[in-house]
Amino acid sequence: MKARTKDSAAAIAFALLCLFHPAPAASHAGQSASSSAAAPSAATPPQSAPKTKPILPPESRVDINHASIDELIKVPGLTPAWAGRIVRFRPYRTKQDLLERGVVPSDVYDRIKDYVIAHRDKQ
Repeated sequence: MKARTKDSAAAIAFALLCLFHPAPAASHAGQSASSSAAAPSAATPPQSAPKTKPILPPESRVDINHASIDELIKVPGLTPAWAGRIVRFRPYRTKQDLLERGVVPSDVYDRIKDYVIAHRDKQ
């Protein structure tokens, strides 16, 4: 009966060891061909068409100097809070002023830059 208990304890210890200590990366020379073929397909995501944003002509972009908060909210990636900041810190010489003056962070600017423009004159 003692031999069985020792075998069970060893099996549990081995299972816990495997659970908490993952196997090393499959970069060893002794790996099998089947595991090397499966590794790249599991690690790389499936190929998809690159996402392209529609490039809007300047006439259809939202003017950050004259648009209302409601108009600014329609810009993809712009929340009401960011739209309010854009209105509050007007006027702007260029849309790059949004970054240079700290109105929006770079990640927000990168999302909205293709949809906005800064006109200096009244429209």
